[in-house]
Amino acid sequence: MALLDIRNLNIEIKTPTGRVKIIDGVNLTLNNGDILGLVGESGSGKSLIAKVIGNAIKEDWIITADRFRFNDVELLKLSPTQRRKLVGKEISMIFQDPLTCLDPSRKIGKQLIQHIPNWTYRGKWWHWFGWKKRRAIELLHRVGIKNHKDIMASYPNELTEGEGQKVMIAIAVANQPRLLIADEPTNALESITARQVFRLLSSMNQNQGTSILLVSNDIPSVSDFCHTVSVLYCGQNTESAPTQILLESPHHPYTKALIHSVPDFTQPFGFKTKLGTLEGTVPLLEQMPMGCRFGPRCPFSQKQCIKKPTRYRIKQHEFSCHFPINFREKQIKETVINTPLTLSTEPNKD
Repeated sequence: MALLDIRNLNIEIKTPTGRVKIIDGVNLTLNNGDILGLVGESGSGKSLIAKVIGNAIKEDWIITADRFRFNDVELLKLSPTQRRKLVGKEISMIFQDPLTCLDPSRKIGKQLIQHIPNWTYRGKWWHWFGWKKRRAIELLHRVGIKNHKDIMASYPNELTEGEGQKVMIAIAVANQPRLLIADEPTNALESITARQVFRLLSSMNQNQGTSILLVSNDIPSVSDFCHTVSVLYCGQNTESAPTQILLESPHHPYTKALIHSVPDFTQPFGFKTKLGTLEGTVPLLEQMPMGCRFGPRCPFSQKQCIKKPTRYRIKQHEFSCHFPINFREKQIKETVINTPLTLSTEPNKD
């Protein structure tokens, strides 16, 4: 059953030159108890989608969607008070820069205790007194902080990046959410601490059944923990599939470029071997290209790419491309999601 079901999400903002559609027809589906990886370059709109789900939106954003359901509740049809109440109880979010999200004038212990809601108490009534402090210590131990006394007595500026990230995770899981949104939780962390954070999120998913939306810009780093990966570029869906299928047979050129952007250090490198790179940069908001936004950087782009590609689905594999790679049309029977359109008869461009 889908815990989060988003169809044709569009986000527009007002600029001096008019409205700009920064999110263009994005689809997302996260099943109960799964981990979904939302991957893309910086500026692809991942954090915007995460903030819309977590209700951390701005007044000038124009948000529309054919479907925006969380646990069979249409979020966009709720009043601001109803949505704030639902999101505050069922959804939590880990932000990119934890130290900037904490109150610099209050100690960590007080902030953590403040975020523990009363309805999470499960003990006897005579154990009520002091239970929030005991719960705060338990949360710190769960995220891997052993010396809780020093952390609870410290201010945010006295913490390291890794400690701040773990404190932010402890605050996020204090209300026992059904959906945890992790917006690049390992940003600016060393590799060992980043691995610890990923293992912590994975253990929460396995032991508590917490569904996780993991936002990242690195497919290889999240591939060991995600059940499904959805790739985003400039606010448009490019590809979505189970992790193993996506890694073995990507159909979109951008997905393949992301996978090969990290060198395979298990193989020896030749002399002056070039690393896998993708030419060009992400376009500015005011200069978004027509049709497929990846067209100007795509090595296989043609005249047809000035039109927005149709979204295709083959079993659990979805992709939007006029000229897909690793794809042989006569071996499958395609299903078109949006509008009926036959796939290109161009040869395989792998």
